[in-house]
Amino acid sequence: MKKFKIMSVDPHSIGTELELQAGDQLISINEHEINDILDYRYLIADEMLLVEVKKQNGEIWELEIEKEYEEDLGLHFEEDQMEIKTCKNNCIFCFIDQLPEGLRKSLYIKDDDERLSFLTGNYITLTNLSDNDYQRIIDYHIMPINISIHTTNSELRCKMLNNRFAGQVLEFLDRFKENNIMMNGQIVLVPSYNDNLELSRTLDDLMNYYPTLQSVSVVPVGLSKHRRGLKALQPFSQEEAKRTIEIINNVHNKMLEKYGRGFVYPADEFFKMADVPIPDVKYYDDFLQIENGVGMIADFKHDFCDKLEEEDTFHNVGKKIGILTSQVAHDEIKELISRFNIKYKGAEIVTIPIINYFFGEMITVSGLITGQDIINQIKPLLKIHKFDELLIPENAFKKDSDLLLDDYTLEKVSRLLEVNITKTPVNGRVLVEALLNQKKSQTS
Repeated sequence: MKKFKIMSVDPHSIGTELELQAGDQLISINEHEINDILDYRYLIADEMLLVEVKKQNGEIWELEIEKEYEEDLGLHFEEDQMEIKTCKNNCIFCFIDQLPEGLRKSLYIKDDDERLSFLTGNYITLTNLSDNDYQRIIDYHIMPINISIHTTNSELRCKMLNNRFAGQVLEFLDRFKENNIMMNGQIVLVPSYNDNLELSRTLDDLMNYYPTLQSVSVVPVGLSKHRRGLKALQPFSQEEAKRTIEIINNVHNKMLEKYGRGFVYPADEFFKMADVPIPDVKYYDDFLQIENGVGMIADFKHDFCDKLEEEDTFHNVGKKIGILTSQVAHDEIKELISRFNIKYKGAEIVTIPIINYFFGEMITVSGLITGQDIINQIKPLLKIHKFDELLIPENAFKKDSDLLLDDYTLEKVSRLLEVNITKTPVNGRVLVEALLNQKKSQTS
């Protein structure tokens, strides 16, 4: 029987009241074996629990617990106890295949795990699920499930994923819809594959799954310079990006008129490629796909301007601050900082777009900025500008760490540049607060 080691116990929780401690092992709940974190989440929902635990001294405790429905026990577990399901596809657009050698091993793991879809928002192709996996999602009511759809053309999906079993996506969506499992969809768009008429066909099919399918994002294929030996793919031209936005907005507007929600949204990168203005926040409804780069710029601008209107006190007079930005967001952030500098006389804020030489200049998002590119591009500027502080977007770092993709740390970058560096959330309000010296994020 599996035992899951408890990593920590929340203070003032049921687990603390029962004298559970880090290092104890959870064996079963209501006589059901715990195979992974989803079993735990589902089984603790009941009001009456019989929990079996192995203490560090080897004693087996059976604990009878009476609690509120869905009340948590306050237990946390080590992530590495869950063996991650790896991807069985060989997608023509897979970004992991485009990584250079020498990065940390975890970056090369291709996960395709429904549990991570629920726990961390990862997108899955559904090609990795057994009948038992499907049934567990339905029985446990695990949702939303985030699905990499790409196309509803069965033959084309098999070709793009290089998996002859990948063509049943609509059957899987039907099954989830019938059982009221909420979903979000993603389409990685590849020129000459699933764009134009194929995109129109896919979106027409997917409209029928609303509202169980809550939203669909369309993101451009990411092409790094490390594609040696891989299928030749082309980036979107400006005209192709405009055409893509037109196709998406045709469906977006139909859904908005019929249901009051746009349903499908292009990634911010498409608007930049097309040289089309970013829509305002109303376009994105509830920002269900903001973590996918959809609406991030609009949300940032809206929050920045709101906070700027609220504030009057500026404490950073005489302090020169550099804001590192991605290429995709630089124009908008530069315009926002111009407003800031006009409002606050004495402010000296400079925006610096970081070009992605590490992965290639077609990669324009902040989540893939590396320490090497930061150092190589900032160091020459320090001969011209004496920055008191640099602000780096938080999403360039590994979650809950100071580690950039190339394993440079916040401290190392700061030390090599000899300048104070602050990691800031990708949030317009927080940026204004940082610039006003009201609140700091993590500093080197």
